[in-house]
Amino acid sequence: MALVLAGMCIRADLAGVTSIVRVLGLDALYYDRLLDFFHSGALDPGYLSRLWTAVVLRVFPNLFRVNGRLVLLADGIKVGKAGRKMPAVKKLKQVESNTKPEFIFGHSCQAISVVAGADHSAFAVPLAARIHEGVVYNNRHRKTLPQKLVSLLDSLGIASPVTLVADAYYACRSVARGLLAHESHLISRVRINAVAYWPAQQPSTPRRGRPRLYGAKLKLRTVFDDPADWIEAKSPVYDECNVILRYRVLDLVWRPLGRMVRFVAVDHPARGRIILLCTDLTRGALEIIRLFGVRFKIELSFKHALRVIGTYAYHFWMGAMKPLNPSRCGDQYLHRETARYREAVTRKILAYHRHIQLGVIAQGLLQYLAARAPALVWASFGSWLRTIRKGIPPSERVTALALRNALPEFLAGKSEGAPLQKFLTEKIDLRRCEGALLTG
Repeated sequence: MALVLAGMCIRADLAGVTSIVRVLGLDALYYDRLLDFFHSGALDPGYLSRLWTAVVLRVFPNLFRVNGRLVLLADGIKVGKAGRKMPAVKKLKQVESNTKPEFIFGHSCQAISVVAGADHSAFAVPLAARIHEGVVYNNRHRKTLPQKLVSLLDSLGIASPVTLVADAYYACRSVARGLLAHESHLISRVRINAVAYWPAQQPSTPRRGRPRLYGAKLKLRTVFDDPADWIEAKSPVYDECNVILRYRVLDLVWRPLGRMVRFVAVDHPARGRIILLCTDLTRGALEIIRLFGVRFKIELSFKHALRVIGTYAYHFWMGAMKPLNPSRCGDQYLHRETARYREAVTRKILAYHRHIQLGVIAQGLLQYLAARAPALVWASFGSWLRTIRKGIPPSERVTALALRNALPEFLAGKSEGAPLQKFLTEKIDLRRCEGALLTG
């Protein structure tokens, strides 16, 4: 496992397991050994994610907290996969963009990260990510993606309440109730067509029956048409200076929860209009805006996971799988398949999850080095950047390049108590140029 983590941290290309063998200069016979490792039942992805979460909460500096609650980020990512014999691959619709196709074939994953401060910036340190779509083992299965996200959060073993910051897709009953059941709270954006209700006016004399909960209905987008009660303030979003925005706070009854929540309508001079939701009525509007602004860090984390770490760059095919039909590529229903076939699909998906979780850990290790030893990272960087800003820690790409440059020195040194050094040195193929460069 340490060998795989080292390879993911320093590899220069994202050609799956092949790139790990290449960057570490391993002998060719260890390619099959690495494939066996990812398919081995000895490594439980769920247990590994709980251990990693415990390590992150213990050693990372400056974790963001609100009233003692950790700030977590949640989002989904869709990764293109072209294999017709890869379980859980399905046709996915993407958010409209000039740089993305409308539909892709791939895996739909959901991820959870924690926010850690680093000098004048912050990292979204990934805790876990899972494939939550594409395979249905039972035709009675009715669990939605938001419910699966709440289950993933519960599986991390975080004992204290948290504040989860998510996009509009997760502003729903299942996520909000799942968090409130553990005294946690949700901060999210709501869609522009969302509605809420004023609290019902109770009669002066008691009446029989249940008291009214919902008053007049309010279309939240109409709040921007009312010039009254708007407040101007400096933008609390990170990296914004001398920006004045307007906001308005409304405590209304939200039908999915059947209780009061706080809505914050924001009119930003550059970013436009947005409506935020917070289930914690004690949170101030500017604090809600600031925390939702941090949500973009998970998007940046996805970018590095895709382009630097290769968290989702696995290519494990299932030889016995029935090839997918591109014209009818939805969920794969397995309730009529044999037990052996279902076990083979489960084994392959667990291999994907092991690769994803190890990529999550590799990215977290790079972030930890960048946050705790930025001077050492820049000293080993050995390359050139057009702009290096003071107070901003090195990125995962810079840290990965610094580790790659320092690997030959690590192998040549005589470090006591470094079993990875001895383990790796014995497996390098000196006939290849990578092995010759690593060993000098």
